[in-house]
Amino acid sequence: MGNNDDTSSGFRKSLNLLDSTALVAGSMIGSGIFIVSADMARNLGSPGWLLIAWAITGVLTIIAAVSYGELASMMPKAGGQYVYLREAFNPLSGFLYGWTFFMVIQTGTIAAVAMAFSKFMGVLFPWFSEKHILLDLGFVHINTVHLLAISMILVLTYNNMRGIKNGKWVQNIFTVLKVALLIGFIITGLFLAHSTGAVEANKAIFWKPVSLNGNALSGWALIAAIGVSMVGSLFSSDAWNNITFAGAEVKNPKRNIPLSLAFGVVIVIVLYVLANLVYLNALPLRGNFDGQDVMSRGIQFATNDRLGSASMYGLFGAGAALLMATFVVISTFGCNNGLILSGARVYYAMAKDKLFFRKAGELNSKGVPANGLIVQAIWSSLLCLSGTYSNLLDYVVFAVLIFYVLTIAGIFVLRKKQPDAARPYKAFGYPVVPAIYILAATLILYILLVYKTEYSGLGLAIVILGIPVYFIWNYWENYKTKEEI
Repeated sequence: MGNNDDTSSGFRKSLNLLDSTALVAGSMIGSGIFIVSADMARNLGSPGWLLIAWAITGVLTIIAAVSYGELASMMPKAGGQYVYLREAFNPLSGFLYGWTFFMVIQTGTIAAVAMAFSKFMGVLFPWFSEKHILLDLGFVHINTVHLLAISMILVLTYNNMRGIKNGKWVQNIFTVLKVALLIGFIITGLFLAHSTGAVEANKAIFWKPVSLNGNALSGWALIAAIGVSMVGSLFSSDAWNNITFAGAEVKNPKRNIPLSLAFGVVIVIVLYVLANLVYLNALPLRGNFDGQDVMSRGIQFATNDRLGSASMYGLFGAGAALLMATFVVISTFGCNNGLILSGARVYYAMAKDKLFFRKAGELNSKGVPANGLIVQAIWSSLLCLSGTYSNLLDYVVFAVLIFYVLTIAGIFVLRKKQPDAARPYKAFGYPVVPAIYILAATLILYILLVYKTEYSGLGLAIVILGIPVYFIWNYWENYKTKEEI
């Protein structure tokens, strides 16, 4: 067993079921739902198969969430998934997750969401533009979008350093606000307005998937296209597990963490599928890259993939598109608060096991791991400068899927290793349902490695690089311990 005991750690139990559900849903709903369906439409070319890809994502995410409930009820500790992997397999497995989590999964997602926040802010205030270069260092151009993205990360980090209650109030307010706005968007787009031309065009090609070069997709080509397109939907549906990282701060965690996982994920997935129906009500799926208006560009070629804005423009005109940009700014701000709040708890757990910077294992006077928050903010800010939204998205999804598969496999391992451990909640449909997730997610990993080799390979390389880092880190820690003695 690891040595991080939360009972006397100084963490403050401040999160009830509503707070925990808000953390799940609020961390999931960011910018992705308003962007990624454009790329998915380019891969699939069919409204019906676009919805199928989202439905598969939803089913897999719900299976993962209800499976994680068993692990969360067994081990409601700070660090969540890191702890589950360490206990199911060995310290190396936990470290590889924590290493990848810090290098790309959490920090890469924070960076991607911050960049999306800044780009949508650019719709409202054109001064925030990638063309507005503030500093040209040759190897990197720092523009006003970068400046705003990094500022957002620093502001939210500072607020979360002031205590879990500060973080949770921001989370609750922004989650309630964006869920209400998303419901309003769905009601408006499904019941109060539609584009007759878009609806008719989409009906005609509903089950006719084609690639961008016009080739019909069937058999393995269609399966591969679904797998590749799900990079977007999986990224948009990720971060549901963040509540497990803050397990030490949840009241009655053995009940509230599994329930919040189930409630939060189901709410978000239903909203996501309905939002895609709005897009299909507003715009034709197929479009022309050189189209001069939102209808001719369609879902596939919405300007800068800002599909939410394009849909509102298609339904109500330019003013409504500005409202959607405001919505996305609110949504991404709340999303990053949840990511920043929860991420530092993983570094805390690793530091307690002497597998991260020791200072990250300390709590400040407000009962939060402030040093972990600072390190996370620095690396996330650097990642903002490193690449585009889609680049980060590709290697984050591949890396995170590896560890979801391993963690759910850990349920099987722990049933053998610790058969008598208290399990207040047991994985739904065990062993069949968790096994379905493992097989489906492994197939998606294979497709991504074959068809998106560059970024998936980078994600895999980062995981593998963690192996020598683990042994070097252990050697250094043992050396320091001897020196201190």
